[in-house]
Amino acid sequence: MNKEKENSKLFHDFPAISKQEWEDKIHVDLKGADYEKKLVWKTSDGFKVKPYYRAEDLENINHLNTLPGEYPFVRGNNSENNDWEIRQDIEVKNISSANKIALKVIDKGVEAIGFKIKNFDDAKQMSQLLKGIILEKTPIHFVSALSYPKLMKLFCEEVNRQKADASKIKGSFNFDPISYFVHKNKFNKTKDKDFEELAILFKEISEKLPNFKIININGQDFHDAGASIVQEIAFTLASTNEYLANLTKNNLSVDDIVPKMQFTVAVGSNYFMEIAKLRATRLLWSKIVEQYKPKNKDNSKILIHVLTSVWNKSIYDHYVNLLRTTTEAMSGIIGGCDSLTVLPFDITYKDSDEISRRIARNQQIILKEESFFDKVADPSAGSYYIENLTDLIAKNSWELFKVVEELGGFVKAIDFIKEKIEKSCLQKDEDIAKRKINILGTNQYPNLNENMLDSMKEAPKKDKRNLKKYRGAEAYENLRLATEKFEKLNGKRPSVFLFTMGNLAMRKARATFATNFFGCAGYKIIDNTGFKAIEDGVETALKSESEIIVICSSDKEYAEIVPPISKALKEKNKNIKVIVAGYPKEIIENLTKAGVDDFIHVRTNVLECLQKYHNLLGINF
Repeated sequence: MNKEKENSKLFHDFPAISKQEWEDKIHVDLKGADYEKKLVWKTSDGFKVKPYYRAEDLENINHLNTLPGEYPFVRGNNSENNDWEIRQDIEVKNISSANKIALKVIDKGVEAIGFKIKNFDDAKQMSQLLKGIILEKTPIHFVSALSYPKLMKLFCEEVNRQKADASKIKGSFNFDPISYFVHKNKFNKTKDKDFEELAILFKEISEKLPNFKIININGQDFHDAGASIVQEIAFTLASTNEYLANLTKNNLSVDDIVPKMQFTVAVGSNYFMEIAKLRATRLLWSKIVEQYKPKNKDNSKILIHVLTSVWNKSIYDHYVNLLRTTTEAMSGIIGGCDSLTVLPFDITYKDSDEISRRIARNQQIILKEESFFDKVADPSAGSYYIENLTDLIAKNSWELFKVVEELGGFVKAIDFIKEKIEKSCLQKDEDIAKRKINILGTNQYPNLNENMLDSMKEAPKKDKRNLKKYRGAEAYENLRLATEKFEKLNGKRPSVFLFTMGNLAMRKARATFATNFFGCAGYKIIDNTGFKAIEDGVETALKSESEIIVICSSDKEYAEIVPPISKALKEKNKNIKVIVAGYPKEIIENLTKAGVDDFIHVRTNVLECLQKYHNLLGINF
């Protein structure tokens, strides 16, 4: 009774505040600014995300009435914990070396192995690759094989040779004819023949390896091609539904098919959105499977393997990739992934080595063994924000999925799909160019002392596939690599002289802006403490032999100091480019007439501007 009184008194001291009271306070703090423009976030997919959510925003979200491990599995497949498989993928260039790496990483805490291999010649090679690996304990995933029927046969032979219990063997084949179609614009044979072959494999492997996944849906391809989150989900589900529709025509039931499938999805740096993405994917998948009337509702589950994103990784300041992969791993785990591969931080510019693989592995081990991310089922449950994001993403993805189905399904809608992804790519590229999307160390806050040309194993290759996979940082990186090549050939790197003068705060702020701006192209930046006299600044600037002079001061002072600075510089060297940091619109015309070549400011398309100066300076990129 006393405890009840204490609680009553506590809540009396902190009365409930209505939504209207919050909104009224926000409008007061905004001082007349537009609430929608200032605080409501419109995603690239077109739906709006509010700045905050309350308990009443959960009232119409149906999946909240279920428990983890229950249909529709929004809250994950596990009912008692949040455990996942720590997986490490190994590129097989030499079979013996790959086997040694696999044995070592298993000993160091890896729970599943992915082998990236093109093909096997014979059973001897399969035995050599899997030598010493206990197949009942370590799931084996085969990635990138050219001939999966042959690979499946050799693997089954190895299971028999080792006298392993086939019912305990887990893993997957990355067999995805639709992914082949997406990239090649054709099926390996024909659509009908590929699906007939797949149906036969289903029957054979189901008997020999009952717990092995045969189809892997490569949803990460959409992510790495620049698709939005809604597009990723909608197109991944449409691809999977194409399998269900075709395989059920080949005398297979949905209860035969779904347990043999897994999704592979990439998770990026948009932390909460990525958590919600995985939850929304499971929700919609269960909705699709329901239409095929499974006998067992548990067959509405889907195993989701998560890869950390490649799209947002960088060559320059590459240790930032460690921060990116850590938050991505956290999103994948909290979102309820079943297995996870953290990609090494250095894969953007070379083959990963023992150190980078070890770090990638330990990122997961720390999250599991020290941070206990595996202990609580659906840790994001009830979060007003994440639950609403899950609902918003699911609704919008479902609408796009329905459009694809109305066009006849994934294969028939492929031109529409590619067009939508291309549009998303162009928008992302523009946002990166204008620094609306920041890639730390690449288009914002570059490390001016870093050189990567000699560290590159080889120049980045152009992706010739129909669904182009690329990284958002590539355009900036190409500029900077070109600057390094230019320096090697000419013995001198282009330099930018910061002509700082006048108001201390403004000149420092604009000098910092100009440093970040031209640093993104790898130019040498020559900063100064500030000049009291124009003549001193001009003399120092000319001595620096810089090709670009950026005047950094306040808008009020530009009208007075810029014309004489520009005139003095151009009289001595007409090839010098004079730039003003800022955009004093009232005097732009006068400054241009005085010889100013350009203005750099927050609305400048940074990439286009730097490309222009590369061309002016004769730097090929």
